[in-house]
Amino acid sequence: MPRAGRVLFPAIFSFLVQVPATVLLARYGRDFGHAGHDLGGELGAPRPGWFLAVALALIGPIALLGARRFPGPVAAVCAAAAGALILLRPDVGLPYVALGFAIVLGIVRGARVWVYASVALAWTATIALAGTLGVPLQPARVALTTVALAVLCAIGETVRTRREQMRELRRRADARRQSAEQRERVRIARELHDVLAHSLSLINVQAGVGLHLIDSQPAKAAEALANIKLTSKNALDEVRTVLGILRADAEGETGERAGGAVPLTPEPDLSRLPALIDSYSAQGLHVWLVGQLAPVTEATTAATQLALYRICQEALTNVLRHSQTLSATVRLELDDGDAVLTVTDEGSTEPLDPAIVPGGGLLGMRERAELLGGSLRVERPSPGGFLVEARLPLRRSR
Repeated sequence: MPRAGRVLFPAIFSFLVQVPATVLLARYGRDFGHAGHDLGGELGAPRPGWFLAVALALIGPIALLGARRFPGPVAAVCAAAAGALILLRPDVGLPYVALGFAIVLGIVRGARVWVYASVALAWTATIALAGTLGVPLQPARVALTTVALAVLCAIGETVRTRREQMRELRRRADARRQSAEQRERVRIARELHDVLAHSLSLINVQAGVGLHLIDSQPAKAAEALANIKLTSKNALDEVRTVLGILRADAEGETGERAGGAVPLTPEPDLSRLPALIDSYSAQGLHVWLVGQLAPVTEATTAATQLALYRICQEALTNVLRHSQTLSATVRLELDDGDAVLTVTDEGSTEPLDPAIVPGGGLLGMRERAELLGGSLRVERPSPGGFLVEARLPLRRSR
């Protein structure tokens, strides 16, 4: 229901129920509902003061127009008007519908103290004044009205509880959605960082070689430009692959990608590790691969192989960018149910700051390892060297 409808419906409904009937019963009350009178007779003469009863019946529907902003005061006004109508014309036996709406809406909107206090005070005052003024109120009517007020309060509490439960469920759903979105943003940033950092580092090195040799050794400069072209092409293919996989995951698809498009290259695994090492060797960094790929490849899942590949890629990129050494060692082995990847370099002869400040690359490697239930160790085994050890379980712990 539209917001305007939710505001107007209680006022209009209570007006249609209360006011026309109150006009008839208050103005011609002698011909309606009094014991000993013939209800089939002609309407009697208008009773004095009937318009005051109609005004009291009008107060409730009019007050309900402000129930959204002032639920507590509206409940108090409706309770006072209902009590005054009972004292003025006890023969008008219609239920004060506006009070029912005011009670339920007041409790639902949080004005519980207002509702309980005003209803209890108004009904107690009505009963007390009726006894003082000699207004005839039947015990059955008092009991029935009391039960009705209690039922209305219970309905309001039930609706309020349900609304709070729904609000809490929506809050939790929003929190889960935001958490999932945050995790997805981190995953996208990690994948793109690993792809672009590796490729752009190689391009930067080759560009420096080309600029240095363009005059003295044009052939070597041309070779560097060719390597830049190949590296940039591979980087674009990998970026398209990552984005294609992320897009398909977001759309909940499996198998063939949206629109029939498939990644240009498969996700990297350990079988592509020698080619990765060769790409660094082409930049002048001598990398030795120690260990056998086959046993590790057969024992690990695709997710573990991807993580190991990316960690090795990032570690070698850091060596190429930040270390002054020309050699590094990559060791891959199985150890007590874990796949262990170790990348080490001797570094420069000059001692470096022993403090290791984690940047985006180190954080990304650690996240990859921990997401698969593993761990990452980073330390300086020598004054200028660096060691990165990733230990990933063959089976993810539950």
